[in-house]
Amino acid sequence: MKASFEGKRMGFALTGSFCTLDAALTIISDLVRSGAEVVSIISQSVDTMDTKFGTAEGLKEKLTELTGQPVITTILEAEPIGPAKLLDILVVLPATGNTMAKIAYGITDTTVTMAVKAHLRNNRPVVLGLSSNDALGSGAKNIGMLLGMRNIYFVPFGQDNPHEKPRSMVLKGEYTLATIDEALHGRQLQPMVV
Repeated sequence: MKASFEGKRMGFALTGSFCTLDAALTIISDLVRSGAEVVSIISQSVDTMDTKFGTAEGLKEKLTELTGQPVITTILEAEPIGPAKLLDILVVLPATGNTMAKIAYGITDTTVTMAVKAHLRNNRPVVLGLSSNDALGSGAKNIGMLLGMRNIYFVPFGQDNPHEKPRSMVLKGEYTLATIDEALHGRQLQPMVV
């Protein structure tokens, strides 16, 4: 999709589904190229863990280089998102089962969940790009709760490996920009489950 997000202020929060982070970087790059001002927000896991997918410091350097903005890494830094009305939209991608459960139940004990809470107080959209090995297990009830919440939108998602991981679901990244565009207009991109 060719969307223009010229002048839009977007938060892009990354949580600990490390295998999805490279795809998130590509999406951030696309958003910046489309004219968006992007602010990165990362969970404690992303901030501190080195994995086979790369180092935490390397990821933070890439985020700063892509966006030209410092990375938000603490609850204290995330809290002003609400009172200062810093963002037009907030994208959480990847959104892990743990993060989605906390959002569903209003728990704000992480940088990302504080950013979501602070942003939602302004009645503005949050887009979730789920990545969970248990989305069709114990995480299903949390997804169901989020589907009924105002200002929450999902990047279309589906099972990624139904034979080996029958409860796992993951976003379809190619729909992210279209989902953001629709959410900015108060609409959920359809179909949502693909």
